[in-house]
Amino acid sequence: MTKVETVEKKHLFINGVDVEAAEYAPLYSPYSGEKIADIAMADEELTREAIKAAEAGFQVISKMPAYKRAAILEKVAKLLEERLEEAATVISRESAKPIVFAKGEVSRTIETYKFAAEEAKRIHGETIPFDASPGGVGRIGYTTRKPIGVIGAITPFNFPMNLVAHKVGPAVASGNSIVLKPASQTPLTALYIAQLFKEAGLPDGVLNVVTGSGSVVGEEIIRDHRVAMITFTGSPGVGIAIRNKAGLKRTTLELGSNAAVILDKDTNVDSVVDRHVTGAFSNQGQVCISLQRVYAHEDVYEEFVEKFAVKAKELKIGDPLDPETYISALISKKETERALGWIEEAKQNGAVVVTGGKLTADGVLEPTIITNVDPKQKVSCQEVFAPVVIVNKVSSVEEAIDYVNDSRYGLQAGVYTKNVDKALLASEILEVGAVMINDIPTFRVDHMPYGGVKESGTGREGIKYAVEEMTELKLVVWNRGE
Repeated sequence: MTKVETVEKKHLFINGVDVEAAEYAPLYSPYSGEKIADIAMADEELTREAIKAAEAGFQVISKMPAYKRAAILEKVAKLLEERLEEAATVISRESAKPIVFAKGEVSRTIETYKFAAEEAKRIHGETIPFDASPGGVGRIGYTTRKPIGVIGAITPFNFPMNLVAHKVGPAVASGNSIVLKPASQTPLTALYIAQLFKEAGLPDGVLNVVTGSGSVVGEEIIRDHRVAMITFTGSPGVGIAIRNKAGLKRTTLELGSNAAVILDKDTNVDSVVDRHVTGAFSNQGQVCISLQRVYAHEDVYEEFVEKFAVKAKELKIGDPLDPETYISALISKKETERALGWIEEAKQNGAVVVTGGKLTADGVLEPTIITNVDPKQKVSCQEVFAPVVIVNKVSSVEEAIDYVNDSRYGLQAGVYTKNVDKALLASEILEVGAVMINDIPTFRVDHMPYGGVKESGTGREGIKYAVEEMTELKLVVWNRGE
């Protein structure tokens, strides 16, 4: 087991400097249980101080030319490229994300900031043909996009660097300031990024990181009238509560999912099984679009289950800092116990655990495949957020579509088929934000529009689309007169 070194107290980052808090809470490794750091716990007053700093920071960043904002974002990307190993270790230590996936996350974060730098240079409006109406003759007009102010960003633990980038990147690109509240288990990554932005020349107050409890920090950010927008990634329950409290604040919510894939009868199992292992088990299944449900045509069902299970059993389980590890601990023992309870509940109701379903000696949940699962079982109809996937047999793509749509969520779905008509049918009637044809629903690149329907949220991320969410459309009309 790799020894985790204890580090010093980690303070808040407000107005470009470290700020001490009255209270600190210990942060422990999810895998080893060893203490990593003591984290500042902000109160309402310190949160308001961060918002005040962001107000002042907005006055600076909103007037900064686009090329300068782009240069800062490019510099952050360059710094991350130079310190990839260091940054990945920060992620892995506090989240138990296997280091191979942590490095992948840093690489994606670099791309995200590069995309943000590019988008900073192409925020534009359009001309309006006023003479299309008799009342508009003699007038010309155009639209511009203006930053909206202080952005309150609340991020989760599962991608503590790249999901921060998906909020901070477009905010800086569009000339907004940010108050960031990272997940309680993964504050170190956010604080690390804040220091990189300072080094890259971001003006003080533009990015503020406030660690602490959601009931204190999050609530203060949501209700403060100086915050113009809330961008949140997390659970549906919290997201819905945020929207109910936000009033006229703009909100972007990326919430839950139980992503599904459909395998048609013409699927070549050998060519897709490795991809399904990636979709179901990377980052211990703690991915918003993690593959949780597979609906396999009866012609390929048995072959797929057999080969899928063989691959799952080959995955190395253990210390996240070991470069060979594929599966490590879930974010907390509580989440591990919950996932085990859901597996047991499914078994009690007739489901079959093909592989996994138990803990290793180190307390890591093995990659788990379950078949014959009733749609009403939690492992099917709720978000498991663990290395657990169900595989059920269907007789047609149409039947599978009905199962996919029978969900409170609708983020992304995948369909494997060589039949163009079936692919078009699925893309038309699947109730999700994105349909992946001949790929798993776990596919994402960081410049594509990303978001869902139903309880999967509102609004879209992906840098260009997030910039649109974080800016206000302004119309200018010139009357040329007679």
